[in-house]
Amino acid sequence: MNSRTTSFSAPRPSHVRRSSVSSRLSFTVSSAVERGDGLPPGTDAPQQQQQQQIEEEIAEIKRYEDFTTIDWVQDAAREQLRRKVRRKRAAGLFDSGQAGWLDRIYEAYDAAQGWIVVTLIGAAIGLNAAFLNIVTEWLSDIKLGYCTTAFYLNESFCCWGEDNGCADWHRWTGIGPVNYVVYIIFATFFAFTSASLVKNFAPYAAGSGISEIKCIIAGFVMKGFLGLRTLIIKSVALPLAIGSGLSVGKEGPSVHYAVCTGNVISRLFDKYRRNASKTREILSACAAAGVAVAFGSPIGGVLFSLEEMSSHFPLKTMWRSYFCALVATAVLAAMNPFRTGQLVMFQVRYDRSWHFFETLFYIVIGIFGGLYGHFVIKWNLRAQAFRKKYLAPYAVLEATLLAAATAILCYPNVFLRIDMTESMEILFLECEGAEDYKHLCEPSHKWGNIFALLSAAALRTFLVIISYGSKVPAGIFVPSMAIGASFGRTVGIVVQALRDAYPHSVFFSACAPDVPCITPGTYAFLGAAAALSGIMHITVSVVVIMFELTGALTYILPTMIVVGVTKAVSSLFPRKGGIADRMIWFSGFPYLDNKEDHNFGVPVSKVMTADVVALPATGLTLAEVSSLLSSPKKYKGFPVIATDEDRILLGYVGRTELRYALDRIGKEGRPMNPRAKCSFSPISSQFAVVGGGRRSASSMSAPGAGDGGLPAVTPITPTVTMANPFDSATATIDFSRYVDATPVTVHPRLPLETVMELFRKIGPRVILIEHRGRLVGLVTVKDCLKYQLRAEAAQHARTDEGAAAELEGINEGEEQLWGWLRKIASWTAGKVEGWTGGRIHLGDLAGIEGMSFSRNRADGWNGDGEEDRGLIMEGTEDVGDEDDGGVEMDSGLRGHHGHGRGGVRRGG
Repeated sequence: MNSRTTSFSAPRPSHVRRSSVSSRLSFTVSSAVERGDGLPPGTDAPQQQQQQQIEEEIAEIKRYEDFTTIDWVQDAAREQLRRKVRRKRAAGLFDSGQAGWLDRIYEAYDAAQGWIVVTLIGAAIGLNAAFLNIVTEWLSDIKLGYCTTAFYLNESFCCWGEDNGCADWHRWTGIGPVNYVVYIIFATFFAFTSASLVKNFAPYAAGSGISEIKCIIAGFVMKGFLGLRTLIIKSVALPLAIGSGLSVGKEGPSVHYAVCTGNVISRLFDKYRRNASKTREILSACAAAGVAVAFGSPIGGVLFSLEEMSSHFPLKTMWRSYFCALVATAVLAAMNPFRTGQLVMFQVRYDRSWHFFETLFYIVIGIFGGLYGHFVIKWNLRAQAFRKKYLAPYAVLEATLLAAATAILCYPNVFLRIDMTESMEILFLECEGAEDYKHLCEPSHKWGNIFALLSAAALRTFLVIISYGSKVPAGIFVPSMAIGASFGRTVGIVVQALRDAYPHSVFFSACAPDVPCITPGTYAFLGAAAALSGIMHITVSVVVIMFELTGALTYILPTMIVVGVTKAVSSLFPRKGGIADRMIWFSGFPYLDNKEDHNFGVPVSKVMTADVVALPATGLTLAEVSSLLSSPKKYKGFPVIATDEDRILLGYVGRTELRYALDRIGKEGRPMNPRAKCSFSPISSQFAVVGGGRRSASSMSAPGAGDGGLPAVTPITPTVTMANPFDSATATIDFSRYVDATPVTVHPRLPLETVMELFRKIGPRVILIEHRGRLVGLVTVKDCLKYQLRAEAAQHARTDEGAAAELEGINEGEEQLWGWLRKIASWTAGKVEGWTGGRIHLGDLAGIEGMSFSRNRADGWNGDGEEDRGLIMEGTEDVGDEDDGGVEMDSGLRGHHGHGRGGVRRGG
């Protein structure tokens, strides 16, 4: 059958005039609410229950659609309907005086359900964060030694109250090289265990998760990414990954496990289980709580969720985010995992003021933050591309070898040997009245400390580039902060040395005599803020987080100066966005960044897809509809037109609803004639035979309709009606209740920038393009992103020859690097086999067959090593299989459809 199906002509409406986008959106909600008090007249209670069951079944089917987007317009209509029904029911009960105490309790519970859910989630996040902090500290210290009094205690608890160790804490041996080997063995074992757990049980637990969560909150469905299995494996594997010494942090993954916690708990409540807009509020609040427990910064967490995570952040969401972060932080403080009253290990307080001459050095630190962010993002993306191309089958081996190499390289450096949060605590501290770690505060050791800190910053940068993205739970917040703290402390030591060398210089005239003037720890603190801002491209939340870490009001202005300079330097580079935004681009997720401003200067007709497969309102046979649904093109929906000749737009029908209707007909057990005619026309005063009787279907004209007045019925509870389905001459199947008669439509000359704003602000699944009532095309988020990528490539490309030469050089370099790695692996395997007399056979790397998995599936493979549905940006995703119930933001009826080309014909 041709994808453009021939149909019988329907009567052409006269004087067709469709309403505007805003009126149609308002009508979508209002028409649903108007019908919220019940069903059409004459519908009995069993019929009402049957239609309610149909709605629930379709909602359940849509829970398992993977890599699809949510239609926020339809979801808003369903939420308004639910509220309307609840208000009418409550008003009827209370006005009639029939409301009992159970009804009043239920009404109060339904109103307070959101706060109850947020409280439970916040408490669970706080408990999990305290557990992870304790376990991570113990795993980090067990590599260096053990406590003789209690093996489960780390060094700080074993030597409570002591500054420089104690007799109860023992190194593993008294021989330095042996301790070095034990350190490497523990690090390798922890990384191997973490990567194996992720690979075998929850591939989505790998990485940070911030990029994917941004897309999920925006409406992109990733089945299993926020499931219970991912939560458990992330919580177990994260301390192992941190304890292995890999240059990764737990602050980024803390957002992931916090959002997983919110998703799992909220699904226990029916109010959130099938409503995507309500779930989005919870997930935004959970992201704020995750940052709050990671940094001990509840206000900073709320601002982080507002600035970085959420594309839609109303006032109600802000309040719930604040409350969730407050509860999580309070529970963490009550648990007191560090037994110091502090929420994070590196929390300090500065009581010494700063001087204006230090602003020059603050600018230097800010410039470093911007350059660091650009450098790491650029080379990390290249490392990710190399990993995806060559190392995907060897995920566990890669993580294990990375941990071993990191342990070998980091152990000799005193600032790399210890945990990153512990090193930041040391670098942040003032020298007066604090422990002097490895002569850090002694002026006589300043040159040795400068060399150690700079080498630590350089080596850590290299390790972050190659480690971030490996298949273990891995964040980049703390590693970047540790790098910035090392550089900042170096600047502080240099400034202090200049002050000591030239005490009477005019430049240092603001310093009081016989009083410490320079505090190197504050420079480390500012360096951490600069690196964090540079890698994530966030500003306000960084200032607040660092302020809540230190509690020093006097250093708000220096922090703002440093972050402002970092932001200015970052904006000088052509590629915008932090590491999370660039990873979204790298993975090919359909996400429109609301922080970007575009000026393409083209209408939407330049971007839309004009070759659209549409369904005529009448004339199609049941066999033709079934054949279209079974087409390998996997259309996600179909515009409904009057006829193929006039192409008057009548509505839009989703693939899921249509498939469900056909399956329901088959389940009734009656033989259906394949030549039965199908009707998709949402026309008023339709007559259908229901239960042997004849009745008129309810209808309503859309606001702004013309005299001819096409009806605009948005069915909430669809049914299928048939007239004599056994007679081939008169058989008719009515699908009108499945048709959305008020899809979002725009004019072909509307600017593309405005269409992108529509996708961002109201979130439709697809926007149809019509001209004078005729369907001329459709546009999706992917169409906008593809045009944006082409425009950016044309703008930033130097020349075609230069770009091709650069790409060829990169490919040659990757091939050479892969060849060296294979030779090293083969040589190592041969040596190990020779040393062990053949008892241990590692095999040649070329012959190793591993299973690849991808956290985002953007490389075309899923977590089971089976071929996936192709690149997401190519629009080839399909409906996923059922999983363990960890499905994100299922939206119920018409909740989420593919934003792959709905009814677009690809390539004829």
